[in-house]
Amino acid sequence: MKVRPESKKQIVAEYIVTAVQNFVKSNMGKVFEFFSPFIFSLMMLSAFSSLSSLLTFKPPTSDINTLLGWSILVFMMIIYYKIKSMGFLGYLKSYTKPIVLLTPFNILSDVAVPVSMAFRHFGNIVSGVVISSLVYGSLSSLSSLALGNLPGFLSKIPIFELGLPAVLSIYFDLFSSLLQAFIFCMLTMVYIKMAANVKE
Repeated sequence: MKVRPESKKQIVAEYIVTAVQNFVKSNMGKVFEFFSPFIFSLMMLSAFSSLSSLLTFKPPTSDINTLLGWSILVFMMIIYYKIKSMGFLGYLKSYTKPIVLLTPFNILSDVAVPVSMAFRHFGNIVSGVVISSLVYGSLSSLSSLALGNLPGFLSKIPIFELGLPAVLSIYFDLFSSLLQAFIFCMLTMVYIKMAANVKE
């Protein structure tokens, strides 16, 4: 590493670091600039976990336990910043506002945060896997039906399996994977900023 970058690797690394820091600052404020490595790591972990389906692996994000683990980690950080900004007693009292009768609903709304984050990500990834599998299976059956009576290798030509599965893969495996990683990190930043009660 040099003060004035000369190698392409350092230039690219500095560009990525600067872009992530600006992204975090624009969403959370300068106070939370130190969150940049965490947010970047979370986004890359989510994105590459989902994109592993392109290499025919089962994506870790198609397992609800993985996403619940991430969501619980984020939830613990949210609780930490709520207690830090309001104090422990203030945090407990916040559940009784605006009236004591709403306490169970306030607790439920807090618990719903990690659950909704996990299931939103999980649902989108798994739905893509299921839809792609169903379409590919249907097209395979259609190819067998259309060419099944032909002799030899001609009966096994996958004429209907060309094209559409690739288009679906671009959407579900590539676009949707990156989008869900982005949304998960955006929600993380918004919830933590709200919990910390930062006005910046």
